[in-house]
Amino acid sequence: MVIGGDAAGGSAASQAKKRRSDLDVVMFERGRATSYSACGIPYWIGGAVASEQALVARTPDQHRAAGIDVRMHTEVVGIDLDRRTVRWRELDGGREGDEPFDDLVYATGSVPMRPPVPGIDAAGVYGVQVLDDGVALRAELDSGRVQRVVVVGGGYIGLELAEACRTRGFDVTVVDLSATPVGTFDPDIGEFIADAVRGEGIHLVLSDGVAAVEVGADGRACAVVTASGRELPADLVVLGLGVRPDVRLATEAGIPLGTSGGVAVDTRQRTQVDGVWAAGDCVESLHRLSGQRMVVALGTHANKQGRVAGINIGGGYATFPGVIGTAITKICDTEAARTGLSSREAERAGYSFVTAVVDSTTRAGYFPGSRPIRVKMIAERRSGRLLGAQIVGKQASAKRIDALAICIWNEMSVDEILSLDLSYAPPFSPVWDPVLIAARKAFDAVEADVR
Repeated sequence: MVIGGDAAGGSAASQAKKRRSDLDVVMFERGRATSYSACGIPYWIGGAVASEQALVARTPDQHRAAGIDVRMHTEVVGIDLDRRTVRWRELDGGREGDEPFDDLVYATGSVPMRPPVPGIDAAGVYGVQVLDDGVALRAELDSGRVQRVVVVGGGYIGLELAEACRTRGFDVTVVDLSATPVGTFDPDIGEFIADAVRGEGIHLVLSDGVAAVEVGADGRACAVVTASGRELPADLVVLGLGVRPDVRLATEAGIPLGTSGGVAVDTRQRTQVDGVWAAGDCVESLHRLSGQRMVVALGTHANKQGRVAGINIGGGYATFPGVIGTAITKICDTEAARTGLSSREAERAGYSFVTAVVDSTTRAGYFPGSRPIRVKMIAERRSGRLLGAQIVGKQASAKRIDALAICIWNEMSVDEILSLDLSYAPPFSPVWDPVLIAARKAFDAVEADVR
């Protein structure tokens, strides 16, 4: 039995059925699609992706062809662990029933965070997490009655949705409590991101939270009021404050949560209830550097965790080894990425560290199309072990973060990194790639500190 038919649930169902064809696999999905890219929703809303169907990796019929019993537009409303059943309700018609299970995969995903302020539940306030949310928001933007959009939250999803709206010609304002956008980046990198956002004509209201959403006589949101008293007119309000794990059913059923608020699982994706597994945005993961339990809402992890659960249910053996906080985003032609720990996170984790920041170019400076790039590294004192890295720049910049994610995963030091045999040709990088320059500067900082 699988609750949730997107990345984690679909992967778990597919792997379990593939490994044991005799298994009866039932997957409940309350939405309009299975196995789709939630991360692609902002780009479909903005027009970069041509159609809603382009976001779907595997349709319900494709899952059914693989032998999975898919129940669409059907919501699980309760889990009875003693009877080993789930209670379901069809959203079209309201028919209800119980379904027994031997093994259960809890893959309910996450829900958009809504600040507890007046007016937040009014018409015209949209959170975007599942495909149905994206369809509703796009329909509103297509209605012809929207000109001014206020995005609450300047994190990854908030900026991606702001770009989508700005690309379509709307007047867009982003409100965020932090001093710089995307608070998981260090402030010096965040300033670079803020300048890029402003350069696209998006207004930023920073260091100012949301106090209320004003509602007009028609019952729709008409303005956002900030904590400082600013009133920002809005025809539509988009919530970009991130998400929280959808653990309501788990809590009601008595499936234990972890310290992060997500469902507690071991490395095989088993919960603390025998025969109950969990994967995706609703579970907590181990950060390999800080040792902290955390919820990371990314399709990459959801697919991997679902695969691990499915393999184990199907009689195999697999584990999910944790996360290191790798993430990437784009604001028009500016890219930003990070991996490992930020300076603030490293400090909280108890590390003593040095930092290095370099400004370089994406290609050889003389080659046409060369663009600026900034790389920041955080290295442990004395050992020189790379703890974190951040990259911001123009086109062809941010995917360099993957090389550094591999280095962090394998606990490499910055002096090892500066000797890496990275590829070179003028159309792709300077003779000293920005990654190597930053590693060299970080090594100098480590060496100077030891002296």
